[in-house]
Amino acid sequence: MRKKILLPDGTVIRNMGIGTWYMGDLLSTRNEEIECIRYALDNGINLIDTAEMYGNGNSESLIGEAIRGYERKSLFIVSKVLPSNAGRNRIFKSCENTLKRLGTNYLDMYLLHWRGIISLDETIECMEELKASGKIKCWGVSNMDIDDMFEITHVAKGDQCQVNQVLYHLGSRGIEYSLKPFTDSRNIPTMAYCPLAQGGRLKDKLLRSKSVIKISEKYGISPIQVLLCFTLSQENMISIPKASKLKHMKENIQCLDIILDEEDIKLLNSEFSAPNKKIPLDIE
Repeated sequence: MRKKILLPDGTVIRNMGIGTWYMGDLLSTRNEEIECIRYALDNGINLIDTAEMYGNGNSESLIGEAIRGYERKSLFIVSKVLPSNAGRNRIFKSCENTLKRLGTNYLDMYLLHWRGIISLDETIECMEELKASGKIKCWGVSNMDIDDMFEITHVAKGDQCQVNQVLYHLGSRGIEYSLKPFTDSRNIPTMAYCPLAQGGRLKDKLLRSKSVIKISEKYGISPIQVLLCFTLSQENMISIPKASKLKHMKENIQCLDIILDEEDIKLLNSEFSAPNKKIPLDIE
């Protein structure tokens, strides 16, 4: 399951990274969270996703501490700028503050967290300037639906968009109807956040489902691992589960060695099918 994902600019990344939403918020859990990140880095995971919004920078600061001592070029660090900071008057300062908290000179990828009132043209122009200055290697977007992605891919330099990060898990497959086919057709990978339905309203239903339990028994894994294996089985997708406990991080990494077969996918589809019409983009 250790798939390689090709970004539009030719960069090759792995199909699993680390999500860090809510990490860094509590002093009592800080050491274990750092241990989780370092365990992942020591076991073949190098993509770390964060955002300036997460804990008002606490997540970025935590990551900065966790990656200290690791060779920078071996890491792929992604952060996100708030829509209110995504214009010419704020984005460069926001990026600089993110870099300071992370303790690095550049980001591998910088995402617009969601669409705000600032025009996409202006944000994209600024992203390209950040690239030219060496502050970021590439840029992408997050929480963008098909109309947004159509607009992005048809504005100047919009073809430089490298990824769309959206909520996706077994119980939330709305992107499969039109959004993901559209981005796939343009070789733009999907980055799936909350692949374990963390905090989602469907989580309990998913973990108690007959199909998930049957597959978990088949492979001797937990139901939550089945959810991750499902997202890892998708083409052109990077999954970024969060794990703030070492036990959970180890379980996530174990999923890279589990391959769901056609029978498994068919069983999951029978209980949690993809939609047959356009539905609003899920964000929680």
